[in-house]
Amino acid sequence: MSLEDSPSIDITVDGADEVDAGLDLIKGYGAAFLREKVVAAASRRLIILVGREKLVPVLGSRGKLPIEVVPFAVGFCRRRLADEGYAPALRKNGAATVVTDNGNLVFDCAVGPITDATRLDGALKSIPGVVGTGLFVRMAHTVLVWDEGRVTTMSRTASEREQEGGPPS
Repeated sequence: MSLEDSPSIDITVDGADEVDAGLDLIKGYGAAFLREKVVAAASRRLIILVGREKLVPVLGSRGKLPIEVVPFAVGFCRRRLADEGYAPALRKNGAATVVTDNGNLVFDCAVGPITDATRLDGALKSIPGVVGTGLFVRMAHTVLVWDEGRVTTMSRTASEREQEGGPPS
């Protein structure tokens, strides 16, 4: 089913590469993050399933942030990202450059702890040619964490969702 056929999705269940205590995420180590972000934004609820090893004290703890760029702008984006201190590495699978389902390329950018994910996401997306980042800020409603045979639930409260402009339930 396409988003054209169904403009709203009740629930999306997905994984993440990093999850902080505020339920903000880094996704994209699998290179489908732009499409996943569109689906998440079209969903009433986003539920994330992770193992305990994906929990981090602050986003950026693993030192990598995926950024999707259009092929035409790859050189320009590489220079701009490098100038900003992100040391972009074009993602490869062996000798072949990884191409997303959208026909774009992915830079894995070196990052340290991200203190303001909203600001960073906006700054990176303001670079012409960048079409998306792996930052999923204030999108997850619930995170289910698997740890040695037990599941722990992390959730945003209804008042937090309302303050962020989302539905209360």
